[in-house]
Amino acid sequence: MRNQVCGIDPGPREFAWVVWDGSQVVRCGDAPNCDYRLLPLIGPCREVAVEWIESFGMAVGREVFETVFSIGRMAMLTDVRLVPRRDVKLHICGSPRAKDGNIRQALIDRFGPVGTKKAPGPLWGISKHRWAALAVAVTAFDLEHTEHEATFHRDCG
Repeated sequence: MRNQVCGIDPGPREFAWVVWDGSQVVRCGDAPNCDYRLLPLIGPCREVAVEWIESFGMAVGREVFETVFSIGRMAMLTDVRLVPRRDVKLHICGSPRAKDGNIRQALIDRFGPVGTKKAPGPLWGISKHRWAALAVAVTAFDLEHTEHEATFHRDCG
């Protein structure tokens, strides 16, 4: 479906991805960063939204730089919409102070439980880093273009 959004939670060595159709998880998974070339095959999606790292003036370590590098590699392979973590927190929880647990609970409150293997819910398959990928997908799906987003295209040069 063209109305699906793929949300990605990037990491220094692997990424989590969730394809969201507005009401339920269509597909989800985790993959090592070397599999970014598979991103175009995850679709068909209206867009690929990636959680963007923002600086708040604090020192960061090697893993943050590796994650930013992996986001850049991803952007070279497919068009991506960068969604800042702060925007995700504001959209899902209404507060920039929200933590991962708050975001998880807000998604469950809005869409229902994950469910079980015998009775899967609309969030079936979501765990660990996939919660952040789902939050990015839901935010991107719900929001039209905002002044805080950036889109990178493969042909940027």
